[in-house]
Amino acid sequence: MASINGRNATLCGLAAILLWSTASGLIRGVSQYFGAIGDAALIYTLGAALLVALLGKPRLRKATPFYLVTGSALFVAYEICLSLALGYALDSTQAIQLVVVNYLWPSLTVLLAIVMNRQAARWYIMPGTALALLGIFWVVSTDGLSLHSLLTNVRSNPLGYSLAAACAVTFALYCNITRRYADGQNHVVLFFVLTAVVLWLKYAFSQEVLPAPRLGASLELLGAGLSIAGGYALWNIGILRGNLTLLATASYFAPVLSSAFAALWLGAHLTLQFWQGALVVTLGSLLCWQATRQVKP
Repeated sequence: MASINGRNATLCGLAAILLWSTASGLIRGVSQYFGAIGDAALIYTLGAALLVALLGKPRLRKATPFYLVTGSALFVAYEICLSLALGYALDSTQAIQLVVVNYLWPSLTVLLAIVMNRQAARWYIMPGTALALLGIFWVVSTDGLSLHSLLTNVRSNPLGYSLAAACAVTFALYCNITRRYADGQNHVVLFFVLTAVVLWLKYAFSQEVLPAPRLGASLELLGAGLSIAGGYALWNIGILRGNLTLLATASYFAPVLSSAFAALWLGAHLTLQFWQGALVVTLGSLLCWQATRQVKP
């Protein structure tokens, strides 16, 4: 870590964003073979093993009990909700829609930062949030801004959309809790291990049965584990030593990057309206982020 300069650390952070952008499509692909719960348990078990190898065992001496409990609970909840939302999607196109709903979290993070961490913001924080929400509605409604179309799509899979919305809320909370109480410590290894344990417990009480391993599905599983675990490992380097402004800006384009990869990987056909909505979500999130830059409380 000490030998990595700022430029290389920034490149590590950008690589993390690219890796994360592949995760959703890979998770959905793995779930189609291993099942919604089984695939998530396998992915996070593999991810936990990779993170232990890359970052070492969890170091908890400086962690506060409050953060260990709340941070763990929120991280585990987010990762489980995201995996299950993708696994329970009715088809690949809906899975990609759910990914975009999940990416409401950057705007929510900024809003919660104002309340929880007394983050000052400019007046256009509200238009930015409204723009992000408009983008979500535009993505989920497949027939213009039609309330009937929106409700029809949500009713087709209320569990999936509820899980995706829960993702946005829990990760926004996690970001703010981490910023306030983590004291600069990175406990993602512990969080991954806990996520894997909870998923295996859920699997034990489910009706799913893991199929026999198959080369193609196993390689896809390996790719999903690497994309998530590798993303977190590289992001840790980026935020510690890299250009945070550049990384923060780049991260807001993740909805478009993630949707593009998932569409290619899963062979999904996405309409012009979908891409318009994904771009509006990105623009709204960028506006929210810009509203809090260089503003002193």
